[in-house]
Amino acid sequence: MGPWTTAWLRVSIAGIMLLPLLIWRRETRLLLPNAGILLLSGFLNSGLPFALYGYALMQISTGLAAILNSTAPLFGALISWLWYKEPLSRWRSVGLLLGFLGASLLALHAPGGVSLKPGGSGWAVLACLGAALSYGISGNLTQRRLKHLPTMVIATGTQLGAGVVLLLPGLLMWPGHGPSPQAWMALLAVSFFCTALAYVLFFGLIQRMGSNGAMTVTYVTPVFATTLGIVALNETFNLTMLLCAGVILCGTALATGLVQPGKK
Repeated sequence: MGPWTTAWLRVSIAGIMLLPLLIWRRETRLLLPNAGILLLSGFLNSGLPFALYGYALMQISTGLAAILNSTAPLFGALISWLWYKEPLSRWRSVGLLLGFLGASLLALHAPGGVSLKPGGSGWAVLACLGAALSYGISGNLTQRRLKHLPTMVIATGTQLGAGVVLLLPGLLMWPGHGPSPQAWMALLAVSFFCTALAYVLFFGLIQRMGSNGAMTVTYVTPVFATTLGIVALNETFNLTMLLCAGVILCGTALATGLVQPGKK
């Protein structure tokens, strides 16, 4: 279906799935007064990252993309420091450097190399890091500008908002061939499980743990993505990817304050 059309359909279907629940909860009245921030947050937290990962996954493996996705908490911590002036301890600073070092090493060993020329994986790697940066921005934005809203309003509003923003590119990039029934079933599964349900849980975590704490769920993403990629798609996973993933996760644990050496 292509990355832009897939992203548009994914967020639109997820928003439509959640809307009846919002109506049942009588919370639709909260959408319009917060429409602007919901549109922006939806684009940064769903629309843009979904399109970027859709593009990247046409060139690199799910395991590699998922490992790069685990840098999202690093970007979140960096943005909290640069934008919102949250203090960074010595160990959190070390974690940021360590995490980005791991991501850089992983990119250098990406299949096809990091060349931006045809055949290289450079653009795909940059797309994944751009998506992680977008997650970092939106996580901080949600924590500070949307925390007063109920979780269901945030989840529904951001998906509908992302659908509005992606409407034009989604239609313009509509594939010339008819997608198969299997493609539509896959899209519906992703829209429900990985978008509608996932974001209800994720925004609930942000309200309870803050953006940096909630984004640490990306720690487990590489485990599932790599396993499913090997089992279902015959992808490969090597020792270099494992070591780089370990460096990224250690750096992220330090940068987000999940691990604080010297404290008991």
